[in-house]
Amino acid sequence: MTTLAAIAAAAAITGTGAATAQTAPTTVEPLVPAQGTVLDVTAQGRTTRVPDLATIRAGVVSQAATASAALADNGQRMARVIAALRKRGVAPRDIATATVGLSPQYRYADGQPPALTGYQASNTVSIRFRDVAKAGGVLDALVAEGANQIDGPSLSIDRPEAALDEARTDAVKRARARADLYAAAAGLRVVRMVSIAEAGQDAGNPGPQPVFMARAMAADARTEIAPGEKDVTATLSVRFLLQ
Repeated sequence: MTTLAAIAAAAAITGTGAATAQTAPTTVEPLVPAQGTVLDVTAQGRTTRVPDLATIRAGVVSQAATASAALADNGQRMARVIAALRKRGVAPRDIATATVGLSPQYRYADGQPPALTGYQASNTVSIRFRDVAKAGGVLDALVAEGANQIDGPSLSIDRPEAALDEARTDAVKRARARADLYAAAAGLRVVRMVSIAEAGQDAGNPGPQPVFMARAMAADARTEIAPGEKDVTATLSVRFLLQ
């Protein structure tokens, strides 16, 4: 009897488990109900900020009859440029070597092989200015210390997260307003948002920047940097359910 009772109990437990497994839900509610109209909207939100970071590339180009002489002259002049940067309060973390180059120079004439005339050495540093208003004065100091090639400035926003969040909020509002417009035109109403996806963002990154040669500047010229404003944008793809 004991054995038969145990077998019966095991069968009862097994049967209950199987029934439970068969009745458990195997699907979830669809993301979009069968009834309704789906509307996809792409909207761009926008806000503005005054750039608080300027990036400039400053370099020294030297020419000499030999490679060693070109490098030596270039190194001395670049040392003065870096010293001028530090004297102006630019932190070491904001000065980074960008490029170093050495190349032979040739003279070309018709019917003759190229003739070596010397060597050209170059050294360029990337400089970040966290006080944009002081960037112009530093540029003038660099030229005075021997920098003869300057690219920039590139103006950007140092910490764009808060501005990006403002742009995202604006994008959601624009998407909802556009959905209401389409729904009204179609004789429907917006029931809810089904999904939101960020399609892109622009934190005020600089585009193509002006390039100018420092040696073309007048000795008594003063450079001024005007930061202006930059747009910060966020683009969202939003799906709505209309009924």
